Amino acid sequence: MIQLVLVGAAGRMGRAVEQAVAGSSGFVIKARVDRAANPPAGAAGWTADAAAVLGAGDVAVEFSDPAACAALATLCAERGAGLVSGTTGLDPAQDEMVRSAARRVAVVRGANFSLGVAVLRRALRTALAALPPGWDVEIVERHHRLKADSPSGTALALTADAAACRGAESGAPCFGRGQGRTGPRAAGEIGVHSVRGGTWVGDHTVLLAGEGEWLELRHVAQDRLAFAHGALAAARFVAGAAPGLYTLEDVLAAGGGHP
Repeated sequence: MIQLVLVGAAGRMGRAVEQAVAGSSGFVIKARVDRAANPPAGAAGWTADAAAVLGAGDVAVEFSDPAACAALATLCAERGAGLVSGTTGLDPAQDEMVRSAARRVAVVRGANFSLGVAVLRRALRTALAALPPGWDVEIVERHHRLKADSPSGTALALTADAAACRGAESGAPCFGRGQGRTGPRAAGEIGVHSVRGGTWVGDHTVLLAGEGEWLELRHVAQDRLAFAHGALAAARFVAGAAPGLYTLEDVLAAGGGHP
């Protein structure tokens, strides 16, 4: 039985992970960690202090904020606990704290824990390797009106994948098209566009456009449980992995996407 310490437990993703654990076997939530003001009053199993509950062999699953993520990574390294981290937007110092922890314990880190998005990224690399270099790449992402960052971490990961495939032929990303007479599209440019509204959980489309034809790769998350099940697959992988910094694609490669 894998013991989970759920950090950011009161948030949308924390609640989704709780729901996913209830429908899965092999996991038990040892503790739920969040800011003192967030947990329900008098609820059992809640704490604002991860250090009070995290122990060797546990797996911390966190969807919180950059400062909490970096501090938790250091704590995991000290205690011998694995880490599944879904927080984005870390500054260079915080990023280095996570990388340093991964030299001592297993860490799976991702901007998106949907198994389908991991396959989307793989499909994009395969498509770009097969297509002529002149095809244009445009990425469009949609999220709910409350999302604070733009573009999404997943859109940035797709942008980086496309740029790596194109190599020296890749131009700088273009975030939106501006207004007015902006001129023709630059060769090698990767367009990135963000849409915000309603309750979209996550919708990422990659458009590959050639002369007289185009190809669309799309992933739609209908429920946050898609991310939560991916996080549990990562937790199962981390529980038996050697120290290192891993991605969800490493989890898939090890067969971690299967129950």
